[in-house]
Amino acid sequence: MNSMKSRLEIMAEAEPLAGELLSKYLLNIDTMWQPSDLLPDSRDYDFIDQVKEIKEVSKELNYDLLVTLIGDLITEEALPTYESWIMNVDGIDQINKNNWSKWLRGWTSEENRHGDLLNKYIYMSGRVNMREIEITTQHLINDGFDPGMMADPYKNFIYTSFQELATNITHRRTGTLAKKSGCLRLAKICGIIASDELRHANAYMDFVDKFFELDPNETMLAFEYMMKIHIVMPAHLMRESGAKPKGELFRHFSNAAQRCGVYTTFDYVDIMEQLIQKWDITNLRELKDDGERARDYIMLLPERVKRIARRIVVPSNPYEFKWIS
Repeated sequence: MNSMKSRLEIMAEAEPLAGELLSKYLLNIDTMWQPSDLLPDSRDYDFIDQVKEIKEVSKELNYDLLVTLIGDLITEEALPTYESWIMNVDGIDQINKNNWSKWLRGWTSEENRHGDLLNKYIYMSGRVNMREIEITTQHLINDGFDPGMMADPYKNFIYTSFQELATNITHRRTGTLAKKSGCLRLAKICGIIASDELRHANAYMDFVDKFFELDPNETMLAFEYMMKIHIVMPAHLMRESGAKPKGELFRHFSNAAQRCGVYTTFDYVDIMEQLIQKWDITNLRELKDDGERARDYIMLLPERVKRIARRIVVPSNPYEFKWIS
């Protein structure tokens, strides 16, 4: 447990764990679910009738919930940006294909199904302007992604732990609300995606657990850093067609998610508390003075954010997204 070791040395020590978790957290490609399993089969005689049914029940989705569903789709479809970013993290060797890069490719291949599935369903709903959605997705990939983590594996995997837990919440809640609206197929779609996200979150949390074991002080400082800069969602720079500034659209999307209860500031706090418990921050040993100060900051942060959350006023009037016809 020597904090003088470089990140590369720690990643090399932790690589066997990454190899073990490949089989624990990644499923068999030949037997796992694929988007076509959850959508009407175009070969079926009643394919058109099934699409009409999707269009009919989709009328019951309220505006904010539909916005949130589309935002989730766009987030998932910007996957090429996330893979290219994490592939550059210190210790992930895509040339020699070490266990870290094998994990990342496996994770990406599983995540890729999410956008594919949601895209087809939303297209069949008949309620959206797909071209505007596609423009937003292309902008998001083209604009890039820089959440302030650089090539630091500790910060990146703390981020992915948080983000995967957040997407689990949003997909799960969207599914619950879709079921209440009578959109049973959509509810099943969101539920199965949420299950993937939780499985992936558990993997990333296990990786960070290993970092805390091998390099507790530096990992604590990385955790503090990520909490101080605030975890931003991968789609925080989304924008529509036209001369819209990057980031403004995400604020409207976030307001919609808060109004319908899919993801709120209190969920952000809950994730912080879950990570603090998972990584046993309270009982962590072998910290230096700066690590102890970082722990103190982290332990007090959830209550501070709760106080802020209670003062947040979400606009009651929805923004008119170009995504929705």
